[in-house]
Amino acid sequence: MKAIRDGTVYTMAGPPIENGTVLISGGKITAVGGPELPVPAEAQCINAAGCWVTPGFIDAHSHLALWGEPEMKATSDENEMTDPITPHVRARDGINPNDIAIPKVRVAGFTAVYTGPGSGNVIGGLGACIKLRGVTADEMIIPGTEQMKMALGENPKRVYGEKNKFPMTRMGTAAILRQTLSRARRYAEKLADAEKDPAKAPEPDFLLESLVPVVRGETRARIHCHRADDIATAIRICEEFGLTYSLEHVTEGWKVAGLLAEKQVECVLGPLLLGPVKQEVWDYRLENAAILQKEGVRFSLMADRAG
Repeated sequence: MKAIRDGTVYTMAGPPIENGTVLISGGKITAVGGPELPVPAEAQCINAAGCWVTPGFIDAHSHLALWGEPEMKATSDENEMTDPITPHVRARDGINPNDIAIPKVRVAGFTAVYTGPGSGNVIGGLGACIKLRGVTADEMIIPGTEQMKMALGENPKRVYGEKNKFPMTRMGTAAILRQTLSRARRYAEKLADAEKDPAKAPEPDFLLESLVPVVRGETRARIHCHRADDIATAIRICEEFGLTYSLEHVTEGWKVAGLLAEKQVECVLGPLLLGPVKQEVWDYRLENAAILQKEGVRFSLMADRAG
């Protein structure tokens, strides 16, 4: 057993506890309290005087263990950029539990991250929330956290435009996304019909099968969008197909804060230290989060890094 003593304890479920005590046994927190909390005689005591003691941080959007460290082709497994529609690829099959960045992220105070495919494709595949321990991806993944990555804006149109392939424009990106979701919805309807009449079962389609939980609202879509018009497009498409979704980055969210609040959109903001790396982030503002908070928008923060 370990006891962390005399620090300022932030439980995230109440006010800070000055000179607090946290008891840990078997790798789990067993008790939290003030200086009056009894500490077993056999406990290894850690003096946290002058320190904050917090639960493990969670990075809500990263590419840790997929876009490996150091960044090079040999370690890069986050974007299957051979087709704009790849919902059937899974982070589970690319996560490297031995990525050298994982111990460094743990030391920084993070015990879990959401990691997943990048934004090179319009539909990039399934990501998941992982604990930063374990020797296999299956051990690391928190059950029930797999979510589908989608992307609007510059990235997919640049990736496929440079190959002279569809989509080359924002119009094309929205069109292929809507087309694919429409096909998936029809496939899901046929599967439902087949439950009553097996003769109506559709031909198996591995790609569409991956999107059935998405169009049924059972699996969340996480949609990469920076510019205000891309944010509006994401909301429009999600409402058209009844998706459960969050918006990722939302760099120009401050321009449409009222819309995000009205639609009760959940956002994952960041990264917070952006340079002018592409046109869609030129209107980045550090006060974006403060503006959205004032409007009542629910959001979390991301690092959007691989380490």
